[in-house]
Amino acid sequence: MFTIEYTTDKDFELRSKRPAAKTDDIIPVVQQVLDSVRNGGDRAVRELTMKFDNSCPDNLLVTEQELIDAEKEVPEDLKKAILTAKANIEKFHKSQIPTQIQKVPTSDGIICWQKTVGIEKVGIYIPGGSAPLFSTVLMLAIPAKLAGCKEIVLCSPPRSGGNINSVVLYCAKLLGVTKIFKIGGAQAIAAMAYGTETVPKVSKIFGPGNRFVTVAKQLVNSSNTAIDMPAGPSELAVVADCSTNAVYAAADLLSQCEHGTDSQVGLFVCDEDKKNEIIAEAERQLKLLPRREIAEKAFALSFAVVTENNQKSVQLSNLWAPEHLILSTDDALNLAELVTNAGSVFIGHYACESAGDYASGTNHTLPTNGAAKAYSGLNMDSFTKKITFQTISEEGIKTIGPAIETMAAAEQLDAHKNAVTVRLK
Repeated sequence: MFTIEYTTDKDFELRSKRPAAKTDDIIPVVQQVLDSVRNGGDRAVRELTMKFDNSCPDNLLVTEQELIDAEKEVPEDLKKAILTAKANIEKFHKSQIPTQIQKVPTSDGIICWQKTVGIEKVGIYIPGGSAPLFSTVLMLAIPAKLAGCKEIVLCSPPRSGGNINSVVLYCAKLLGVTKIFKIGGAQAIAAMAYGTETVPKVSKIFGPGNRFVTVAKQLVNSSNTAIDMPAGPSELAVVADCSTNAVYAAADLLSQCEHGTDSQVGLFVCDEDKKNEIIAEAERQLKLLPRREIAEKAFALSFAVVTENNQKSVQLSNLWAPEHLILSTDDALNLAELVTNAGSVFIGHYACESAGDYASGTNHTLPTNGAAKAYSGLNMDSFTKKITFQTISEEGIKTIGPAIETMAAAEQLDAHKNAVTVRLK
């Protein structure tokens, strides 16, 4: 972890700039995969699955028997933990559902309202690398189900034996995922975006992935398939002071570093001695991690900055706009009021980021790479669309008709004006 010396906020922004993700070299490769699936359907998917995953399942679609077998392989204590997380995630996301439609009379004879409707078909991608993220199934399928999405399609890469991780399958069945396919990588994104003989075409795709998956999502997004949000490496910031428990803070920083070598964390602390204590503790804990090699590389990319006070720490954190922000201070609740840019905020000494990743109830699909300045984390709105309605009576068109005619004429849109004029006559 390196220390940033800064003189101005602009200076800090420059020195804390995230490493640029290079994707230009893989865009042609990903585009070729997308084109192959769009033109070749299931046949292309099978060929690409053999090429990239060294696996060719007999059936791309997961069968009911496979789901039954997978459930038997999941330990009971893990099932219990998943049910605890499920209950909390459902409770929090249910609170975001609009309870009633508000009809607004905007003028005499005119009533406007808005209705929330679930996106009919959504796709979920679950990576299957060294650590299959079954928790992401919870974070995506639960709000999709609550939103009323009629079809939920899940894709995850098959392992060498041709099957998907058992816990991923257990969660998918538990949450009512409609169809599950043994497809990974850019070919999975293509299959959901364009549809094949077997895989339904969806309207919006959710879920994390490597840079090939990320680029695939960006490319299909430009051809009429919505995606959840821009994606980048995982990141976390900790605001600390003399009251911070260095063991806790170090563990929090490393919890994000173990995601990948391109993950990044930031430490904002108003005490030089505490900074040194936390870094030393992190280096001690690093040696004990099974994923040490990954975490070490990410920690080396990360930074610490010594500030004048906690308020300044939050101010600089707002400039960095982290995916996760932990306020590990005695005055954390007050500091939280100053946060304007962050994906998800964890308040107090006991609020570890891992809680949000799994079981507190908030969603762990969050904006990265500074996107928290403009994007929200995943929520019920992500799985819905809002349709506006209006009723206009004869009285209503008489009320606003002249204004519409004047405005349409000013924009030289005579047909627009005439649509009002014929009614007024």
